[in-house]
Order: sequence, then structure tokens, then C-alpha cells
Amino acid sequence: MDNIIEINNAIVFRGATRVFDGLTLEIPEGCNTAILGPNGAGKSTLLKLLSRELYPVHHNNSYVRIYGRERWDVWELRSHLGIVSNDLQQTYAAHAVGTDVILSGYYSSIGRWKHQRFSEAQRRRADEVAATLGICALKDRKFAAMSTGEQRRFLLGRALVNDPDTLVMDEPTSGLDLKACFQYLEMIRRLMADGKTVVLVTHHIHEIPPDISRVVLLSGGRVTADGDKSEVLSDQRLSKLFGTPIHLIYRNGYYQAVPAA
Repeated sequence: MDNIIEINNAIVFRGATRVFDGLTLEIPEGCNTAILGPNGAGKSTLLKLLSRELYPVHHNNSYVRIYGRERWDVWELRSHLGIVSNDLQQTYAAHAVGTDVILSGYYSSIGRWKHQRFSEAQRRRADEVAATLGICALKDRKFAAMSTGEQRRFLLGRALVNDPDTLVMDEPTSGLDLKACFQYLEMIRRLMADGKTVVLVTHHIHEIPPDISRVVLLSGGRVTADGDKSEVLSDQRLSKLFGTPIHLIYRNGYYQAVPAA
């Protein structure tokens, strides 16, 4: 089985801060994976590595490969790897209307601009994605006038318009109420059932759906545990990861964390 993501002995800085010092991580195709860690663990830096906004320091036997390649044309990469991040949601063009949000995925832009041109086939594809996500009625609404959950669906549509093999989801239910949270998680489950590989990056344990089989714990820029979800998600491991006593509750395939007695 080929690897989607292959990171070996990566040293990565953000400014003067060394975030990763020898990070090694592999995620094979078809392995739905959650990367779980507290704030400051290095999750945002990992996302920027995958989106090619950051590169590791060059040294012997150090690399970051996506689908076996260290360098990509962003136009080509988007058909393999779709990323939906909170940073994107915060910076996305407020004036863009729903349809344009989805169409902007073809250019990897944060809005639709005058020089961009779209074929009829691309427009039909955008309509199909909107129908799949149940957001057709919102296609003329401005991004700034949407709820957090509506914005999240359109940004997911922006990633899906290129029909990528893999989706990287950054804290997908952050800011959503319970109904919107459940609906969005169900949408992610359907995508996995349809054959998409999902890599979920989060500090919210309740976001990990039953279909995720593997969990990686990230702390201080290092992988501290990696394996089958049922083995990695334990009271002891999570208490150490988050620095507070945690008790896990398991219901209907989902985990929830509560304070330990």
C-alpha cells in the first residue's frame, strides 16, 4: 500500500521557533487517521507542511513526501489532497457567494477573481458538490452572512470540487452547535464510506468518528503514541497528553472526555 504522507526526520521552524525536531510519520492510503494533540503540539505546523506553505530544513535523510513526491505543483496536488482548515475559514473572502466559494477550489484561491474562468463542466461539478452537501439553497448567499457550519460546508465543497483522494480536516466541528456538529460528522463518515481517506487533525476527542481506525498522539512536536484507536485512546495516555486527569466515555463508536474523579 502506498503512503499518502511520508515524513522522515523532519526539522521544521516557524520563525525562530523549532517546532519539529526529527518528526517521523507515515499515513498509508485508505488508513483513516486522527492526529490528536493539545494546543502547541505542532498540529498547525503539520497542516502547513502538508499544504506546502512550510518546508523542512534540508539535512541528510530528512524529507516530507506526499504521494511519494517531495515537490508538487499546487494545481496538480489539489486533485489528490484537499485541505479544510480553520485558518482558511478565518481568512476567506467575506464577499464571495456560495457558488464562488466552491469554484475557487479550482484555483486554490480565497475568493473568486475577475481573471478566473470556469468551464461549463466545472460549473456543473460545483453544482453537483453543492447538492451532495445539501447547500444548494445557499449558493447565492455571501460567505460573511453564513453560519459557521454553512461556511464549513462550502469550504468542504471547495476541497471536494477537485475530487481529491484524501481530505485533511482541521478541527472540523469547532464552533458548531450540537446539531451542526452531528450533521458534519455524518457527512465526513459518508465521504469515508465513498472511498475518501480522511486525516483528521484536532484536539477535540468527540470529533473522532467510528470510521477512524488509527490515532496518532502529538505533543511538543513529537509523536508520543501511534496505533489502533482502541489502544491509543486510554485514560492514562490522554491524561498525560493534555496534562490533566481525564476519563474516557465510549458510546455508539464515539469517545468523549470528562474530568477524572
